[in-house]
Formats: sequence, structure tokens, C-alpha cells
Amino acid sequence: MRNLRSNKIVTALTATVMSVILSACSPQMSKVNDAHDLYSSDDNYRTVYEVFVYSYCDSNGDGIGDLQGVISKLNYIEDMGFDAIWLSPICPSPTYHKYDVTDYMDIDPEYGTLADYEALIAECHSRNINVYNDMVMNHSSNEHPWFKEACDYLKSLAPGEEPDANECRYLDYYNFTDKESGGYSRVPGTDWFYEARFWSGMPDFNLDSEEVRAEFKDIAAFWLNEGCDGFRMDAVTSYYTNDTAGSTAALGRFVEDVKSIDPDAYIVCEGWASQNDYCRYYESGADSMFDFAFADSDGTIANAVRGTVSPERFVMLQMAEEDLYADYNPDYINAPFYTNHDMGRSAGYYTGENADSKVKFAGGLNLLMSGSAFVYYGEELGMKGSGKDENKRAPMQWSTDSGAEGMCTGPVDMDSFAMKYGTYEEQVKDELSIYNYYRQAIRLRRIFPAISRGRITGIIASSDNYVLYLKEAEGYEPVLIAINFSNEKTVIEIPSNYSSYSVLGGVLTTSKDKIKLGGGKITLPAYDIAVITQG
Repeated sequence: MRNLRSNKIVTALTATVMSVILSACSPQMSKVNDAHDLYSSDDNYRTVYEVFVYSYCDSNGDGIGDLQGVISKLNYIEDMGFDAIWLSPICPSPTYHKYDVTDYMDIDPEYGTLADYEALIAECHSRNINVYNDMVMNHSSNEHPWFKEACDYLKSLAPGEEPDANECRYLDYYNFTDKESGGYSRVPGTDWFYEARFWSGMPDFNLDSEEVRAEFKDIAAFWLNEGCDGFRMDAVTSYYTNDTAGSTAALGRFVEDVKSIDPDAYIVCEGWASQNDYCRYYESGADSMFDFAFADSDGTIANAVRGTVSPERFVMLQMAEEDLYADYNPDYINAPFYTNHDMGRSAGYYTGENADSKVKFAGGLNLLMSGSAFVYYGEELGMKGSGKDENKRAPMQWSTDSGAEGMCTGPVDMDSFAMKYGTYEEQVKDELSIYNYYRQAIRLRRIFPAISRGRITGIIASSDNYVLYLKEAEGYEPVLIAINFSNEKTVIEIPSNYSSYSVLGGVLTTSKDKIKLGGGKITLPAYDIAVITQG
């Protein structure tokens, strides 16, 4: 039998005075920034916090994070400077990670209710924080009513009887066949098989089906009506196996449907592939693709920190991708990130006496990139976690007391391991902590919009140890960014034609040593970064 698959401008300023906001930062950080306010975005250039809800904050004492827990930590999220959050899947699901959905228009009872979601939206929007839902369109759970009804129908057929989609509409929602092959699982009790590339509990949708498209348009409309500001699209490169064009087209249909409902809705996509492959998905019209080339333990950021990518090349690779992505979508917004829920935590990437400086420095490099930068919860504390997925999704380290209010127990199968850099309640008191470094880095993105919105227009100076480059964005103050990639103090001469850049606008320091600017040069201690503006 044949396979049944058919072929915005920044306008508002926060009222909070920076000298108060930066009170927990190092003395030099406060000194150079206490005259600045944070710009408040009204478009989709933001700094986004990925929240794995299960492990973030527990509001009811059952050890599992929930939406009310997220609400209770919005002051923390706002104070860090994040102006958007990406929620891991929140719909009903039989698993702790909830990437196998059984109802796309409800909240998993472990996380709360739709009323809790609406309360979260209201609280976020009152702080100008956008909320993005994780949208799993590649597959459902095998416990989803659509799939169960289709399987029950196949089980009812007499031997040799051909299935008829007119008798069961959900047959066309999935990819059934009577031919066994790789990537397919057997419908129990039958000789029929269904496509399930991830595992048998996640049957793949037939994204050729107009009815499936209509379902996901309705799902998107439901959440947008609830106040959601956009979607993080899961596994877009898996929509069609080994078919980038087909997957891009399927994504494009969803983007078209979402934008027809809300043109301002933000869509960012996971395409875990080579850069030359995932760049093509910008043709779908999606706003952003996660920039995997720079992420993970073997990505450009980590390799630059280790010294296997030179400072100049680190910048040149950013300049090259600006042109690459624009070729597919001139309105693209890059989505740089360093780690996520599928990657080992960055605290494990570096060892030795400078490990903590490198953990900070790498986070700073990510947050200096253009676009909407993403930070995985707990990276701002240097949390550990590697190996199996459960370890990468450990409880947010709010307190040294595992039984303290809000603390989660974490996934059941998570290994027991000790964290390295301390909890929030410890790090908030330390001006040189990873927490305070991330807090300052996020603020620099918002103080100087050219960092997030700009293009790199020139490498001004470089060596094996440092780079000095210019970022410009129309309508915003341009900035020179000076970065020391070495473990020793370095001095960068500022060319005379850039002598107007004479103000130390902001710093990211990994030690108590000071950055000094004057006399046409800037002195940077090890692994330090400076933002220089015109006088």
C-alpha cells in the first residue's frame, strides 16, 4: 500500500534610576553607568530568558516548578534586565519535559491553570516583558486523542481492508503506512506503522495536511488571544526528514498563519543543523533562527574563549553571518545563544584557575551579539549539568537550603551532583559573581541599543589577544567594543580617526582590576570588555 502521507523602534525609558538598579554591581560598573537609563523595547529586539518551568520555581510545595512560581520570580527576571521570557512547553503531557503534547489548548495541571497563565501574561506585560510559548508542531504525544482515535480505527480494520480517511479524519494527521522502515513504529496489535523519528511516544504530524495546518492556526490564535507574544518553534529541521525545502515550506505556512493573526508576533526557530542549512529557514519569513554555530561547547563562542578562534575571526564570523542571513530575509533578527536545555551547562566547559573568568566572559560574548539574545536559566549563576537531559535541567539554585521556599526537586532521573559557583542568595552579595556579571552584561545591551540592533561596520584594531570593533545602528549612538581574550592585561591603541570615542560607557570586568581609558588607548585586564562612546 502507498504511504498515506500526501505529497519597532525603542521609545520608552524605565523610570528606575540606574544608580539604584546597579547597586549590586562592582564599583567600576556603577561608576560608568549611573548616568544611564535602560531603554524599553517596543519591538522584537529583546534579551530573552529561557525558563524550564518544571525546574524553575515551585509555588505550592510539590517540588515541581509552576506558572505561579514564575510569577513570583518576575521581580528577579526584571531586575536582571530581561525583557522577554521563553517558557518551555506548558501544555498537558505525560512526561516531565512536556515536548509530547496531549492537548494544545490547555495548561498541564502540574504547572497550574489557564487562569495562572493569564495572570503571568498580565504581570509580564505590566513590566514590558514579552512571553513566548514553546510550540511543538513536529509531533504530538502518542496519547493525544487525535492519534489514539486514528490507531483505534486502524485496529478495527479487517485483514487486508484499506483505510479510508473519510471514515477517520485523524488518519491524515499522521504518517501511517503498512511498510516497515526506519523511523517508523508499529501501531500495537496491527501491521500498520507510523512515523516517529524521535521515539515511539512522539508520532510525527503529516504537515502536508490542510486540516493539520488549520489545527495549528487555531492553536496559535488561541494562545495569541491569551496574550502570548510569539512562539519558539521546536525542531523545525525535522518537519520533513532530510528535506530542508519541505521543512522550510511547512514553517512558512505556519508563519503566514500567525502573522495573519498578529503581524507583530515573534517567531524564533530551533534548527539544529549546520549554519549553511539553518540559514535557509529564514526564507520561511520567521523572524529568527537560533544561531547554533556560536553555541555549545564546540561553538564559536567557546572556541574563542579557549583561543582556538582568534579575536579577529570571532568578529569576522559575526560580520559574515549578518550578510548570510540577510540574503534569505532582509528583516531577520539573529537569535544568538550560548546554551539551552539540550546542551551541557557552560560551567563545565572550562577548567583551571581562570575557569570562573571564562564562564563570565563567554556569557558576555553572547550578550554582545546582535539580535535577540537568549540566556538559559541558571547560566547567570554558573550552574552545572551535563550528560543526560535531566542533568541539564536541574533545579534553579535559589538557595543553599534545598527545602527553601520556591526550590524544586528537579527531574526524577536527574543524577546527584554539586554545583560549583554558589546559589543566588550567595552570589547576589558578591560584586564579582557570575550573577552580577550577567546582570551588567544584559544592562549594557539595553543601555546601548547599537549592541543588539547594530551591525559591525569595522574592525578597528586586533591582535592574537584583543579586538576593537565598531557597531552602528541607524538612529542610535554608535559604540566601540574593546575585548581582551587573553589571561593577561592588554593595551589597545585607539586610532586617531576614532579619537572622538573617549568615554568609557560601560564595562564587563572579571576581577577587581580596573579598565582604564585615556591618552588614545584603553587598558583591559584579563578577559575584560569595554564599551566606548563618543565624547
